[in-house]
Amino acid sequence: MSSKTVVKTDAAPAPAHTFSQAVRKGGLLQVSGQGPMDPGSNTYIGEGDVRVQTRRTLENVRAILEAGGSSVEDVLMFRVYLTKREDFPLMNEVYGEFVAEHVPSGALPARTTVFVDLPHEVMLVEIDALAVAE
Repeated sequence: MSSKTVVKTDAAPAPAHTFSQAVRKGGLLQVSGQGPMDPGSNTYIGEGDVRVQTRRTLENVRAILEAGGSSVEDVLMFRVYLTKREDFPLMNEVYGEFVAEHVPSGALPARTTVFVDLPHEVMLVEIDALAVAE
């Protein structure tokens, strides 16, 4: 049985609570839910702007994927959590640009989008990812 490895990087915000940025076991890498935080200051950015928040959140996920030996190309599944249904088109536009940029094969990952309350009022989006890591 393969051991579990905690993934950490300063290129993404530190976890706010009692969890790891990501965990790798065998060939799988699970990135914890990331939000729109600046990695340098650990402060939320883009208040009220789901486009800015989505891009920052995806960049945080990408930094953790890379720290874990993976990439956006290796993502099997993104889960996107939004606070407002009306933000879906703008989030989807930024998401589409991001995956087009970082998935050159064109084999896009699966995705689920869920509408929820998030832990901090300023957060409009949170995203986690499951990837293959070799």
